[in-house]
Amino acid sequence: MSEEKTRVIVIAGATGLIGTELVKQMLEAEPITHIYALSRRSLPFYHPKLEVIKDPHLQVKDWPSENPSPKYGFISLGTTIKQAGSKKELERIDYHLVCDVAQTMKRLGVTHIAIASSYGASTHAISHYLRCKRKMEMAIETMGFEHVTFVRPGPLVGLRDTPRKDEAVIQLVLKSIRPLMFGKLAKLIPIQASEVAKAMQCSVFSNCEHKIRTLDSIQIRNLINRYQ
Repeated sequence: MSEEKTRVIVIAGATGLIGTELVKQMLEAEPITHIYALSRRSLPFYHPKLEVIKDPHLQVKDWPSENPSPKYGFISLGTTIKQAGSKKELERIDYHLVCDVAQTMKRLGVTHIAIASSYGASTHAISHYLRCKRKMEMAIETMGFEHVTFVRPGPLVGLRDTPRKDEAVIQLVLKSIRPLMFGKLAKLIPIQASEVAKAMQCSVFSNCEHKIRTLDSIQIRNLINRYQ
């Protein structure tokens, strides 16, 4: 990993499953001196390193010149068709909002960014959700960041503010067949949100030779093991 003495971070999605883990882990990391959290609402905790920027559209309307500029950005925004209520609304969040936030981060000075996507993201996917994820990835790939990491985990394990029943059902089914999940199926083994958060940091803070990096659940675990 990079040996920088100080790091300034900006994160969007800090109240979500992966985002909460990112904030908790980075608040404890000594090289990280300041974390800006773009959020629609206040966070349920306080820390001297943490500064919440509240805006309903996750935009930054004012940036004082004395504020340190963030070099590293993390985005863990997303919804489901059930939560969104329509395909159009899902696309507004998982594609348009994520891309708008990435552009905002770039304007603030971010050069290295990590974004939570999904296993199976593809323009040819049957699922509208997975097509939106890949569409988002393709747009961010063209924005000119020095380094981009997309994490594509399988089903996530962790405590959500609003539990997703379908996610819980999938986890139970996969748990029962886990002994049979090897090869490509290993990518669908449920993974802890804390592991995904760690891998996002490992990738963004390391001197990776690849400008664009995509990590599935197997690669996420391998990357964490490499830096432990």
